[in-house]
Formats: sequence, structure tokens, C-alpha cells
Amino acid sequence: MDARTVPVVIITGASSGVGLWSAKALADRGWHVVMACRDLAKAEAAAVATGIPATSRTIMPIDLGDLASVRAFVAAFGATGRPLDALVCNAAVYLPRLTAPLRSPEGYEISVATNYFGHFLLANLLMPRLEQAAAPRLVTLGTVTANSEEFGGKVPIPAPADLGDLEGLAAGFRAPVAMIDGKPFKPGKAYKDSKLCTMIMSRELHRRFHADTGIVFATLYPGCVAETPLFRHAPPLFRKIFPWFQKNITKGYVSQPLSGERVAQVVADPAFTASGVHWSWGNRQRAGREAFSQPLSAKANDQGRAARLWDLTAKLTGLA
Repeated sequence: MDARTVPVVIITGASSGVGLWSAKALADRGWHVVMACRDLAKAEAAAVATGIPATSRTIMPIDLGDLASVRAFVAAFGATGRPLDALVCNAAVYLPRLTAPLRSPEGYEISVATNYFGHFLLANLLMPRLEQAAAPRLVTLGTVTANSEEFGGKVPIPAPADLGDLEGLAAGFRAPVAMIDGKPFKPGKAYKDSKLCTMIMSRELHRRFHADTGIVFATLYPGCVAETPLFRHAPPLFRKIFPWFQKNITKGYVSQPLSGERVAQVVADPAFTASGVHWSWGNRQRAGREAFSQPLSAKANDQGRAARLWDLTAKLTGLA
């Protein structure tokens, strides 16, 4: 394949877990993968260990919790002169044992800052380059726990995702505010809320930009990747029991390599050209099951709230 025709994908959080195995799956398909990560040495070691060829990867620094770092990444990527065919918004932090919020350099609660604000800014800044591709896609990792249309989204521990009336964002989202709904801090809920926001973001990107840019905007839930490093800050007993529970009770367990293959499908395969879709393989895994379009909750489909969330986020990230 001529180097000028090799498709290029940026994957955030590609040094471990779903992001790493997505990079492997896409490199195996002939893509050049830009692994956008905080820890470059970790990303290099992971790429070597996973078998991603040096000629198929570029590792670049980004800290999605730092908006200045996001802007620096976009400038650095632009300086490479590479085209961009796809962006995968994958990176996430999950810090369920915090007793008080950690803050980004801008003063925002770190889960929302990293998982949502950073990807919102990155997606908006990269769209002018992305829309130059012949068949561009912007894929965002969702989660069952942020979709109340599914059982996992109804689990009340610590609380279901709920953005309220966006009171926390409207108040500026700096201390003492740490939750999007303005209520007391709950670290596990902050993660769920941030992921709900990314799913709303993808739908709003579709509504605002698909018709004019041709970019395919999609989210996906690849299944329960119960052994991903995302859970490294969870209690040790949880990390021991959770994979067993998903394998043997819920049957929702998905391995990291399979999750990467599923992301690669949504990024690259002809069957996934529909925009504004949330792809799922179901909560109970079945051999040979094809992906299907999973409905999102009324919270995620409320266009008035989505537009207000967009406007508040644009202001907080410096885009408005």
C-alpha cells in the first residue's frame, strides 16, 4: 500500500486496554495509528508488547484533562502533515475511591475534564482536518452504565447518570462545584455523567455537522471489558470479583482484544457507515452475534438539553 493512501487514525488513551487493542486491530488492517497518550514510555512498551509495528504507529503526547495539552496536541499533529481519516475518543479516567474531587489545571473536576471536556475540544479542533478525508469517521466509546435504556444504566450504585438541569456547568464548574448537576460529589457518578455527556456529544456532532461534512459520528459499547486497566483504582475485591461475575453470571464479559476488534469495525468496516448510531453487541454475549443499533435514553436524545450542554461546554473549553 502506498504511504500516501494509508489511512490514519488518532486513538486517545492507546497505551492500554481498549485503546491499545483498537490500535493493534487497526494496524493489522493496514492503518497508521497515532497513539495519543499521557505516558509515552508506557505507550511505546505497550505497542512493542502487543506487536504494533513501528512503521504503523506514531506516539504523541496528550493529557485530555489539560485543555492546553489538547490544543498543543492538535498543533503538533497538524505539523506532521499527515491526513486524518478517523478519530477515536477512547481515553477515560475512573476514580471511584476519591473522597474529594481532583481538579484539572483549569479547575474542573477531573473525570468530566478528561473524559468529556478534553474530547469535546479535541473533536472540534480536529474536524476541519477530518472532513478532508474521503470517508471520515469520529467514533466515541460509550458505556452501558450511562444509558438508562439498558439495565446497566439503571444500577443505583452510586447513582445512575443524571445531568440534572446542568446547574453545575452553568455555575462555572469550578470549586466548590464538582458535579454537572451541581449536587454533592460522587466520584462513580461523575464518571457515568461524563460518559453520558460524550454520548450526547456524538449525537449533537451528528446533528450539527454530518450533513455538511460527511463525517460519520458514532458511539459504541463493545461489551463489558471487565479486566481493562480502567478499573485499576477500584477496590481490590471488586477487581477480583467483577470479571468472574461478568463471565459467569451476566455473560457480558468481553476480552480486551475482542473489544479492540469491535472498535476497529466501527472505524473501518463498510457495515458501519450510518451516522448518529450507538453500536452494541448486547449485554449478554453470544457467539457470532452481529452489531446492532442500540437506542439511547431520553436523557441522551433530548435535543434541547443537548444544545444547552454544547453551548455551556463550548464556553468552559474556550471555544465560545
